Parts: sequence; structure tokens; C-alpha cells
Amino acid sequence: MITVPLTPDLVRGVAELEPTDRGLVLHRLPAWVRRQLPDPQLMSMETQPSGARVAFRTTATRVELEFRSSRVAYVGADRPRGRVDAFVDGTLVTTDEITGGDAVEVNLLTGSTRPVQGDPHTTVLAGLSPTDKLVELWLPHNEALTLVALRADAPAVPDDRPRRRWVHHGSSISQGSAATSPSLIWPALAARAADLELRNLGFGGAAMADQCLARVIRDTPADVISIKLGINIVNADAMRLRAFIPAMHGFLDTVRDGHPETPLFLVTPIYCPIHEDTPGPGAFDMATIGSPQVRFIATGDPAEVASGRLTLRSIRDALTQIAATRDDRNLHLIDGLSLFGPTDEAAHPLADALHPDTASHELIGTRFAEQALTRLD
Repeated sequence: MITVPLTPDLVRGVAELEPTDRGLVLHRLPAWVRRQLPDPQLMSMETQPSGARVAFRTTATRVELEFRSSRVAYVGADRPRGRVDAFVDGTLVTTDEITGGDAVEVNLLTGSTRPVQGDPHTTVLAGLSPTDKLVELWLPHNEALTLVALRADAPAVPDDRPRRRWVHHGSSISQGSAATSPSLIWPALAARAADLELRNLGFGGAAMADQCLARVIRDTPADVISIKLGINIVNADAMRLRAFIPAMHGFLDTVRDGHPETPLFLVTPIYCPIHEDTPGPGAFDMATIGSPQVRFIATGDPAEVASGRLTLRSIRDALTQIAATRDDRNLHLIDGLSLFGPTDEAAHPLADALHPDTASHELIGTRFAEQALTRLD
């Protein structure tokens, strides 16, 4: 077997590969952002390589990707493990569930934590055709990853196809929370449908219209950009309407400093019953801890919306107003309810009251590709 160097042109969809004594830590955000905004929630999400792939061409019949994973596991509320989805020439050939890895176990009832150490995991592709082919390993969207080694029984070279680049920013819904595997999160589905190179800046619980994220988008090469903000700002009770509107204008201004003419899709929140008319903060429904399905609740007071506290309905109204007031012929508003609305939620209920399931991700991704990406010139 040949050890293939894990270089940036093989590991797609990340900002940096950080060398450590355990391997290469994947970062979706550059080091300067991590220094400027060391928010624990954002820091835990940016090391989870949602949308990232190890992609290369090879004649190898066997490929091995060894890595270490780490995650937070909630006692009584843990979610399924991450997976690696392997594609050969665009066809899914296996989805490999991660075993082992490190974890921090959190007891939501007591607040206690316990570290757990586990072994590395190796995803193996065997019996491949000896012909030249494109291998793409979609990395887990819900566990942090440190790459140890890529091995093959023939040389591997980067995939150098010219492809348009899509940069997307959003919340845990964009990161893929509750989807079963990384190629089935809605941005991955939409990117494959439109044959785009994806850079996913979806961060669970951390999409707050931060200026440093706008600067990352500004400085990232892109042929199309999409921004889907709202749910995290509501369920963190992070802003009032007075602050939200100028923050969004400033976010868009910064993005436009680097991409003055790039098609930009501003996407309003999808339907989520608990926050449609009730502000945050959001919280775990403690009555469901230990049950087969932990759920979230909204704890704010709807009567305070009149004084500027935000709900998803008021966020949609504000984003619609923002889009209408900007002199930007390449800015396009996408109504989140057209991607996943009340009828869709009735057919595919949000099991935890907040996150779409895999079937709903497919719906959202297909609709977004149709409404936005496949219409690009």
C-alpha cells in the first residue's frame, strides 16, 4: 500500500489542515477566526467537517482512510454516530458508520461530564475497478475529525475538474443535524444536483451574523453564495429587531466587498412550529430526557415580540425588507417556507421540534437546487 500525502488539494471544503502529533485536524474556519471568536459552540462545530471531502483520481483497487474522531455524547439524548459516504465516479458505493473515537459524555440532568477515549477508525474500499476513477469520501458532518493516513494500492492525484464554487453559511440545519449521513445533508444534495464544489459554513447553534464569518465569505473564492440565518439568533435570544437589521446589512456589505457581482441567495428560515411566534431562548424539554426522542422547547414570551424580541416570523419579515431595500440586482431572496413549510412539517414532523430528518433534507436540497443553483448562468 502507498501512503498518499493528505494535501489541501485532496481535502476539499475546509479552511485549514492543522498538523498535530495525532494527525491533521480539520478546520472549516481559519486560525484568525478561531482566535478572534473562541466561542465554545462555534469552536466545537467548525472542527466537524460538514460538506468536506477527500477527493482524488486513482486506479487503486483498495483505498483506506484512517482517522480519529471526537464528539459530545449526551447521556439519554445521544444521536447516531457519524459516517463516511464513499462515492466512485458519482455513485455511492458504501456508507461507513464510525466506531471508536473519543467522546465527552454529558449528563443533561446533572451537568456532569466524563471523557471517554476510543480507537482510530479506518474506512476501507476494496474490490474497486483497476481503471481510472474519481473517489470521493464525504466526511462526517457531526463528529470532529483528525486525519491519520490515506493509503491506496496505486498512486492518487487531485481531482482537477473545473467546477463552479458554492459557499453556503447557515445553522445546524445547514450543517446537517439529524441527517443520517454526510452526503444526505441538504447542501450536499443540492451541490451534487448542480455539480458544484461545496464549501459548507453551516455551524450548529452558531450562525449569528458574526462579522468574522462575513469576512471569511468575502475572502473565499465563490461563483455563488447563499446565506441562511435566523433560527440560531432566535433560539439563543441573541438580538432584538433593532440590532438584527443593521447587523444583516453589515454582513451583506462585507460579503459584497469581496464579491460585488456574485449571485447571492438570502434564505429565510424554514418552518419550525416552536419558534414561529414564540421567541427564544430555546432549551431542552427536560421531560423528554431519557426518552427515545429528546425535544426542544421555546421559553420566551410571545407578548414581547412587539418590543423587538425575535421570532422566525419576524426574522422572515425583516430579511424580506432587507432584500427589498438593497440596490443589488444579484441578490435573490428565497422564502424558507418554500423549502420546508407547514405542509411539509405535517408530513415530516421535526422529531426533536427543531431539526429536519433525512427525508426533509432531501426535500430542502432538491428544492433549493431547483429554485437557485440550477438556474445559474
